[in-house]
Amino acid sequence: MNLYQIVVELIDLRSFSNLWYWIMLAVMWSSASHWVIGVPFDMVLRARRQGGDLQHDLEIVARVQAGRLIYIAETSGILMVAFLCFALTTLGLLSVVYGMEFAQAVSLLVLPMVALAGLSLRTARLIAADDATGEALHHRLSRHRLATQLLGMVSIFVTSMFGMYQNLHIGALG
Repeated sequence: MNLYQIVVELIDLRSFSNLWYWIMLAVMWSSASHWVIGVPFDMVLRARRQGGDLQHDLEIVARVQAGRLIYIAETSGILMVAFLCFALTTLGLLSVVYGMEFAQAVSLLVLPMVALAGLSLRTARLIAADDATGEALHHRLSRHRLATQLLGMVSIFVTSMFGMYQNLHIGALG
C-alpha cells in the first residue's frame, strides 16, 4: 500500500462512511445544546444554584444575545432567508434528483440547524418581550435547551438511519 492509497482511504469522500462526518455531527449537536441562544448553559446552572452576581451576569448575557439575534433577524433577515431558500433548494435538488451523497449529508446537517435557528429566534423574542429575569429566564433557557436536545436526537437518529441505508445500499452495489 503506497502513500496515495493510504491518503485516499483516510480521506474517503463518501460522507456516510467517513468517521469525520460523524465526529462533526456529534460536535455540532453538542455545541448547539451547550450554547443556548449564545449563552453557555453552565452559566445558567451556576446562576440558578448561586444567584447573586452570577444571576446578574446571566441576565445581561441573555439580554445581549437575545437582542443580537433579533437585530440580525430584523436587519438582514430577508436576505438570509432568500439565500437560505436558494441554498436549501440547491441541496435538495442535488440530494433528491441527482442523488449526490455529499449533498445528502450536508442537507442532513443543515436542515435541523435551520429549524434550530428559528427556534432560537423565537426564544430570543420571548426573552426580550417578557424581559425575562430570574427563574423565568432559567425556565425559558432550559426549555430551549431541551428542545435543542430533542431536535438533535431526532436529527442524529434520522441521519444515522439514512447513513446506514446508504452504506448498505452502496455496499450491495459495489
